[in-house]
Amino acid sequence: MKKSLNGIKIARISTAPFFVVTQLSEQLKDISEAGAQLTVITSEFEPLGDNLVSNDLYSHNPLTIHREINLLADFKALIKLIKIFRSEKFDIVHSTTPKAGLLVSIAGLFAGTKVRIHTFTGQTWVHKQGVMRYLLKALDSLIIRINTISFVDSHSQKLYLSEQNVCKESQLHVLGAGSLAGVNLQRFSDQNFVKNELQTKRQALNIPEQCKVILFLGRVTKDKGVCELLEAFKAVELSCNDIFLLIVGPLDNDFSVDGIEFEEAISSSDNIRYLGYQKSPEIFFQLADLLCLPSYREGFGTAVLEAAASGLPCVGSNIYGLSDAIVNGETGLLVEAKNPQSLALALEKLLKDQVLLDYMGAKAAQRAKVLFDSKKISQKLISEYLRLLNAKRKQLKI
Repeated sequence: MKKSLNGIKIARISTAPFFVVTQLSEQLKDISEAGAQLTVITSEFEPLGDNLVSNDLYSHNPLTIHREINLLADFKALIKLIKIFRSEKFDIVHSTTPKAGLLVSIAGLFAGTKVRIHTFTGQTWVHKQGVMRYLLKALDSLIIRINTISFVDSHSQKLYLSEQNVCKESQLHVLGAGSLAGVNLQRFSDQNFVKNELQTKRQALNIPEQCKVILFLGRVTKDKGVCELLEAFKAVELSCNDIFLLIVGPLDNDFSVDGIEFEEAISSSDNIRYLGYQKSPEIFFQLADLLCLPSYREGFGTAVLEAAASGLPCVGSNIYGLSDAIVNGETGLLVEAKNPQSLALALEKLLKDQVLLDYMGAKAAQRAKVLFDSKKISQKLISEYLRLLNAKRKQLKI
């Protein structure tokens, strides 16, 4: 990659280290290799915070930003961000995750940062009601007004925000066909694994060779549709022999299923394996036959792209974001959100039809290769960085 960002100071800010580690690693590498002086700012005490340390690619500046509203802590974080931005004199500050987006946009404005960017990856207010929904929507509108530019990671999310009167469609931008950072096609290729390695992993998980495997990968929380997935799996077990469910991802604090602790809820089936967070999830895509992501809200769905690069179709909710990541009937199936019955039917349809399963997996892989190569997405973002900086420099000369 050309050193087109030589001498340019960029800060990428996120509330959660988990988001940076799992979603942005490839993009940060590409930005750094393009010559940028890159700093990552995120909390250090949340899950995976210890994975972020200063290295050859970027400097890590730990700063705690709470996910929930905490006026005193948020004000302290804002003041610290202003001080950091003024001290470091970044050319570009680029935030992801909602709380970081709000604080960074305000801090960047007060610090006089040339280019301020936020990327929306889904809205926390989608299923909220009353005053809180109104407040959170208003804050998203404020982020868009304050920043130099705002990205969304899917075209359907862009349309949704416009329909919800958060902003005009023209105020939001999508990189290519969408996604936050695309997918590393080489990393998730089946060429990285030999049959013996996969057989050994299956045996370690006590999954017989002939069994089909449904994979869930992501935060284990209500908003990801895990409760509906477990209910649907129980129904599918009655009609499909020899199926397993692999659940991979960190468990959110205080998450339960119908009031029962998560570990106890999944113990009702001998065919469910919960593996927690896995640093290298690639092998689990190779063990699986399909991905299931029944989220209530999703900006795009990076796991869908990782599955596609691995040759897997996906069954997901018919919501904005996932409707961009999954081509219904071609690369997977879309079902009504929060509906375990329709989810079970879709899973059964694919599990019982190997020809359809293979066809959708091949189509998903082809689409990922053409549209969502992480290198292509990174280059589009780098081009935007340069365009925005050049526009700002011209403006300052006038």
